[in-house]
Amino acid sequence: MAHVHEEVDGSLDKNLLISIVLNGVIVIAEIAGGLVSGSLSLLSDAMHNLSDVAALSIALFARRLGKKAPTVSYTYGMKRAEIIAAMINAVILLVVISLIVREAVARFFHPEAIHGGLMLIVALIGLFANLFSVFLLKHHAHDDLNTRSAFLHLAQDTASSVVVVGVALFATRRYGAILDASASILVALGVLFSGWRILKETFRILMEAAPADVDVEALKSELEARFPGIVVHHIHVWLVGSGQKACTAHILMRDVPLSESEALLREIEAVLSSRWGIDHVTLQPEVAGCGSSAALGAGF
Repeated sequence: MAHVHEEVDGSLDKNLLISIVLNGVIVIAEIAGGLVSGSLSLLSDAMHNLSDVAALSIALFARRLGKKAPTVSYTYGMKRAEIIAAMINAVILLVVISLIVREAVARFFHPEAIHGGLMLIVALIGLFANLFSVFLLKHHAHDDLNTRSAFLHLAQDTASSVVVVGVALFATRRYGAILDASASILVALGVLFSGWRILKETFRILMEAAPADVDVEALKSELEARFPGIVVHHIHVWLVGSGQKACTAHILMRDVPLSESEALLREIEAVLSSRWGIDHVTLQPEVAGCGSSAALGAGF
């Protein structure tokens, strides 16, 4: 079983790397093709593919960093590196895409001729490369959050490539330039949505906000209902990295032997893992209490 897992693991890393190279080539080809042909939609799609390169690189980077053991300096390992990289990528994408939208609006008033043949060739290359990348990662789409996110990026970009190919077919018609500018804004909106979502998610993680799917008050109520006699308080829940939840809490319990309290804490940890997906848990047992029974403590 270990051998099979290593093969699957190695296969995913290899497919991620191939997809990064493919999408990197698409970015270069579409930027060059967009500048030469005068197509804004190609440039927008290039930015979309650049977001794919970022997402795929982060997924691969995170997988490799995740395999490194924690050190005395980095007790959680290097898991936050992927979050910082994702935030930087999102900011850069939002800035670049805003410049493309600005140019697209200007072209509504001053249309420019487009080299439709070159645009179509480059757009088709982008489409087939995206389809191949989707095929490579299709079987790994449920392996982890990072890979699933990268797969969704590719699927979304494949749809954008279809739009650009459609525009290329009509680029030389009377309203081709207007259609190209409209398509560039449409693709840009997809990039804008993805970039803004990534920016918000990374900001929440860096600010150590509670995960979106964890209601701290509901968590407290559930534990106290399952284990009568305890009071759960001073709760902190946060994300160490993408999908990696951690939790600390004080547990006020009756005066019981250490062996019994330890068993109770293990049961609480099991519930936090199975019900809330929290696998890194630190619980502080109390007998006299710390003066507060509220879910949130006054400080750390």
